[in-house]
Amino acid sequence: MGEDLEEGVFGLVARAFAGAGLDGEGAVVVSAREGGFRRAVNACRAHPRVAVLTGPGAGPAELGRELHPQTPRSFVVCEDLGGPDERVVHVRPAEATTRPWREPQVVIVHDPRWRGEPSGWLVSGRPGPGGWAPPEEGFEGGGRVPGAAARALVLARLGPGLGDLVWDIGSGGGAVGVECARLGAAVVAVGGDGEACELVRRNVRAHGTRLAVARGEVPQVLAHLPDPDAVFVGEGDPAVVEACVRRSPRAIATILDGAAGLDPLREALRDGGYRVEAVRLTAAREGAGEPDAVLVVSGTIR
Repeated sequence: MGEDLEEGVFGLVARAFAGAGLDGEGAVVVSAREGGFRRAVNACRAHPRVAVLTGPGAGPAELGRELHPQTPRSFVVCEDLGGPDERVVHVRPAEATTRPWREPQVVIVHDPRWRGEPSGWLVSGRPGPGGWAPPEEGFEGGGRVPGAAARALVLARLGPGLGDLVWDIGSGGGAVGVECARLGAAVVAVGGDGEACELVRRNVRAHGTRLAVARGEVPQVLAHLPDPDAVFVGEGDPAVVEACVRRSPRAIATILDGAAGLDPLREALRDGGYRVEAVRLTAAREGAGEPDAVLVVSGTIR
């Protein structure tokens, strides 16, 4: 982006926040234009305050249809900023889908309930979190929380970032999902029962992140979720992996305790057109006894 264009964009966004009576500090700025709509929607799912640069077919009505009702947000629609017909309108997403608009330039999508610091890459100049894969003791979930070394490799294969949507299916209290959210991605953590979902919520609160929680039986519940960019499957169930393959994310990763379930996973991923990698990890910290060995299995689109 050229310097003059960048100044113009951020000047427009600053005017939008001023007109809305909102503080723009720490807001994420994304463009829904020229094929960027899906990633802009995911940024709105992940972050509590987002300024969306709009365009034809990618305005407040389209944003409202994608976000309502799963992602509770408020909209501020800004039209003709700095011009004679300037209009700044506060609406709910459902209302935004039915009102007539006059070529809006910016839609501010924000969560009025949020009282913490906005998370992600564009906060007060900080380039995201200070590190990946904190020790598993930092997560509730007992022995089901993936070890730090395995989580680090999973994150490297998933590549979560701003504009991505990640599914975290059974990762042991949502540990992988929490880390993906810390890196700026939108996340849906899937739990089979109320206890599993509440465990995820406790870990989310403990780490100051944001993600959505979907309760239901896998793979049936996946049919109701928006398409993912990357998926983590905590227990390596081939039927779940096959269901995820049908949604064509760029990457799928899982962790196995041994090689017994490797062949059906390889087959499911290869049949879906994925390049498969299986890495054996042995990791132990000082004083932790015998090292644990796991297999991190991943598939990436060829």
